[in-house]
Amino acid sequence: MPCACSNGNTTLVYACSGAANTGYLADQVARALAKEGAGKMTCLASLGANISGYVESARGADRNVVIDGCPIGCGKRIFESLAIPFERYVMTEYNVEKGKTAITGEIIMDVTSRVKESIGNGT
Repeated sequence: MPCACSNGNTTLVYACSGAANTGYLADQVARALAKEGAGKMTCLASLGANISGYVESARGADRNVVIDGCPIGCGKRIFESLAIPFERYVMTEYNVEKGKTAITGEIIMDVTSRVKESIGNGT
């Protein structure tokens, strides 16, 4: 099913949903982006498991947006290992400290807005 993305393109959004606060933030930002129509959220773990339907969807997307929780970059590494183009946003680059910053609704809204603006600008 096509998503209601800007410019009529297919944008898929993937979140590192790791155990740290930054993984939680990545997940919440990805969900908010999908809810706001910036892309369709799909499963990063399925790509990591090399499940063919998910890999082909990623290859066929006009845009793959990876929301990584921290600089370790699990999402980035998955996309690199599959040689699929992507753009990446890292939650620790939004004044969120891994293991320390409490993730509030305000932080989720702020980071979502900033990422959505970057996605909309194609940066």
